[in-house]
Amino acid sequence: MSGHLLREAAETGPVSAHRARAEGTRAVWRVAVAAVRRRRLQSVILGVVVLCSTVAIVVALGLLEASSAPFDRTFDRQRGAHVVAAFDRGAVSDDRLVRAARHPAVESVAGPFGQAVITVSDTGFGLPPGPLTLVGRADPGGPVDRVDLWAGRWATAPGQIVVNRPAEPFFRDLLGATVQVRGGPKLTIVGLAAGISGTAEAWVTPDQLQAMHPDTTQLLFRFTDPGTDGEMRAVMTEITSGLPATSLLDWRSYLTVKHDIARTATAYLPFLTGFGILGLAVAVLIVVNVISGAVIAGRRHIGVLKSLGFTPMQVVCVYVAMVLLPGFAGCLLGTVLGGLAAQPLLRLLFQGIGPEVGIGIGMSSYVAALLGVPAVVVLAALVPASRAHRMSAAQTISAGNAPSAGRGQRAQHLLAGTRLPRSISLGLGLPFARPGRSALTLGAVVLGVTTVTLASGLFRTMIAYGDAAQRVGHVHTVIHVGRPDQTRPEHEDAGIEALLRSLPGTRHIIADAWIDLHLAGRPGRIMAQFLRGDSATRGDTILGGRRLSEGPGEIVAPSAFMTKHGLKVGDRLTLTLDGARVSATIVGEAMDGATDLIMVSWPTLAALAPDQRPTQYEVQLDQGADVEAYNAAVKAADQGLYPVTRSQVDADSVAVISAASIFTLLLVVVASLGVFNTVLLNTRERRRDLGVLKSIGMTPRQVTVMAVTSMAALGALGGLLGIPIGIAAHRVIVGAMFDAAGITMPAFMLDVWPVAGLAALALAGVVIAMLGAFLPARSAARLTIAEALHTE
Repeated sequence: MSGHLLREAAETGPVSAHRARAEGTRAVWRVAVAAVRRRRLQSVILGVVVLCSTVAIVVALGLLEASSAPFDRTFDRQRGAHVVAAFDRGAVSDDRLVRAARHPAVESVAGPFGQAVITVSDTGFGLPPGPLTLVGRADPGGPVDRVDLWAGRWATAPGQIVVNRPAEPFFRDLLGATVQVRGGPKLTIVGLAAGISGTAEAWVTPDQLQAMHPDTTQLLFRFTDPGTDGEMRAVMTEITSGLPATSLLDWRSYLTVKHDIARTATAYLPFLTGFGILGLAVAVLIVVNVISGAVIAGRRHIGVLKSLGFTPMQVVCVYVAMVLLPGFAGCLLGTVLGGLAAQPLLRLLFQGIGPEVGIGIGMSSYVAALLGVPAVVVLAALVPASRAHRMSAAQTISAGNAPSAGRGQRAQHLLAGTRLPRSISLGLGLPFARPGRSALTLGAVVLGVTTVTLASGLFRTMIAYGDAAQRVGHVHTVIHVGRPDQTRPEHEDAGIEALLRSLPGTRHIIADAWIDLHLAGRPGRIMAQFLRGDSATRGDTILGGRRLSEGPGEIVAPSAFMTKHGLKVGDRLTLTLDGARVSATIVGEAMDGATDLIMVSWPTLAALAPDQRPTQYEVQLDQGADVEAYNAAVKAADQGLYPVTRSQVDADSVAVISAASIFTLLLVVVASLGVFNTVLLNTRERRRDLGVLKSIGMTPRQVTVMAVTSMAALGALGGLLGIPIGIAAHRVIVGAMFDAAGITMPAFMLDVWPVAGLAALALAGVVIAMLGAFLPARSAARLTIAEALHTE
């Protein structure tokens, strides 16, 4: 048809040639649309799989871009500080610091700025009470760390303060509010600013800061070539080599800030990328299977198209368009949904990075998804579709649909000589008749088993992480002491602990005091949990060093905290609170994702707040004790105590497990549908063979067994191949997730499969294959002899 039009056009001129090409394109389009309608189920399956894969890929690309691009753009625009250093004001003068900063590697310096930690009262929403790092600056500009003043104005007189807050509209309510400094003046908030370098929580004029008696000097460095963290450390060693040994309190590189901003986002990247790739791989297998099955089953249709004048290339285009239409529709919708899903996630993860830098998915991510995913679909379709290109019209019209004579006969003969029931031996031999199709089906089963293995590993790892984070089994209830706005307890500290220990079921008690304090030389507050009592029974997972003892000056820090601040076991930190200062040593590293929390030995608290009493008591009960009954007994003994049953659920674990379960269910269903497609094609091709077998006595049950067995063998092999692939994927993805979150992962969170679990996973491939094969097998069993032997 279209070929005749092109030949006529060649004889009649360019206008007719153009019309002929248009008619040929319309003809290809009509045939492809008709093919999609005939294969609605396969088209819907393909579209859904491509959609889900595209959503995961778009979100992953957006997170990948956002994990570095917005920070880099804002950092360059604000001329962020590559190093923020804090010095002891009493140990080194400002002039000496300026001279020391004249180093060949230093491009520019800002400061010295006075720095002090004040304690403020509650001002309401947006500025909690507690320690506040204050820096004295005359203006927001300068050669380094050009602070973005996004609301109000800069502080120009005593009694004024500018607060560091993200550029969010609801923070504007802080303008005009007053900040009461404990033991000092009232300050009015006249401006809101955001600094990418995180050099301060608030700014005042230099004169105002001098009146607050600062004990720290801040110096901001911008290097010509910052290089790695190790290279910056070497430069800082050279700069401070001529200064007193105790003058440098602390320093932080911009890489630490960058990693901390992006840590949550990058933790999701391996997870989303892994499932996106698995989904795309399943989509490729479905495309190849659908096209190869359509070409084989539609030989006569191909011959008719060619006899009507379709060129070989136009026939190929028909089959490519047949999968491109649902594939592109799924990709388009998946791109839109991925963009919508990523926006709130990105705004949450990167809030405060700067108002002039749009936080969102760049156009390159959308283009990559819209072009890359359909391109993969087309490339997957071209290989089987090219077979239609080589077929002649006469060959395709005259040929049947059954496999060529003799294909798989050797395997059938070998199986016939065994003692297996004939229905089973025939089923085991069926995959050899179509080895290419069987390989595609095997690939789908392998991916299904890989997904199940990966998901089960993620489930077990996140459960183990959640149990460790919540210290399941080590703390059952937390007894809170009544706040000033609540009923105060009748007992004092010693009386409360004695009361709790006297109650039936009590096994261990740990007294905690939660206090906001400040690390000397570092802006921002941290939470310190001072521990007393049976702290050795807390149940923290210690990765390095040891647990807290009863000695003073000891800290156990979470691995995420140590990663964020570039610390290691043995480092010393200076803790400050209300002008008091104490030095403590990190004696242990605990597995935890908290970045602003440390555990400190109780005697350390005496130097900071000697009158501080515990704010809560963690209680571990005897095995089998009734937690609610214990809580009721506590409340009855003292109305000023508020017991709360400790949650055993970790929110991060629930989020990962939920998402993994959804992806796994989808991919297992899709893998089963791939098996469904294969058995359906085999049944249609072997209608005559089934009729002959039924005519010589094969029962419907035996037909079902034969069809299911043919796929069960592939399922068993797929299970054996998919398990090691899934284990390897689990190790890569989980390791990358923990690394991105800054959490050191213990070995027991990787080796999560018991022997019984692996044995169950080995059956997953058989289950997937049998689920996909059962319905078409039952359909073949219900086929009558007359229908099976009816001529085409």
